[in-house]
Amino acid sequence: MSDARREEPRLPDDGAGIAGARVLVVGATGEIGGLAARSLHRRGAAVALAGRDARRLAERSRRSGACPHRVFDAYDLDGCEGLAAWAVRSLGGLDRVVVAVGVAGFGSAEHVGEAAAEHLMTVNALAPMAVVRGALPLLEAGGAVAVVTGAVVDAPPRGMADYAAAKAALATWLGVVGREQRTRGVRVLDVRMPHLDGGFAARAVTGSAPALPPGADPVATVERLLVAPLAGAAGRER
Repeated sequence: MSDARREEPRLPDDGAGIAGARVLVVGATGEIGGLAARSLHRRGAAVALAGRDARRLAERSRRSGACPHRVFDAYDLDGCEGLAAWAVRSLGGLDRVVVAVGVAGFGSAEHVGEAAAEHLMTVNALAPMAVVRGALPLLEAGGAVAVVTGAVVDAPPRGMADYAAAKAALATWLGVVGREQRTRGVRVLDVRMPHLDGGFAARAVTGSAPALPPGADPVATVERLLVAPLAGAAGRER
């Protein structure tokens, strides 16, 4: 068996509260979602993976103990909303949700076509909202959702108006939802991920990325900003 197909050894949970949790990871074929899924599985969580790339999704499922996996399309908002119900059926319940869905886009506002603008808003805002909307009724007190927005929300640069607007819309929505869910005991985490050294910008749906400074280490950053807060450590709760 090749190294790519060998299940990785489990790590101790270190009291973080993720061992035994049932976790849906949406965007599992991307870099952030894939790293999150790997970390959660290694810490003893039962994971269900949803992603766009069928081949990569099947491979990542094998790496996570042949866990349940499902292909989805971010443009199918009803399908996005139904992912949590599928995870409940597959895992026997649901305790945590990770949403790491997104696509980059560059160019001044007058050079971004309407199709690209719609794509950026759908994938970066409407699809994650639909996933969370479907998950909330299925989460009980103590449950949590962690949704990746980005540091672009806090400091949107020129040449990224449409991308930044979509991420800011998602962040605003999460802030309100977090306050709504607080009385239920469900945490809503807004993960403001910085620029990572992983090639995300090079796969933009429109335009070309400007010269960017070196990105942060993906493994360490996903662990610190996403996995640890999801497990119950301090984080940016909305």
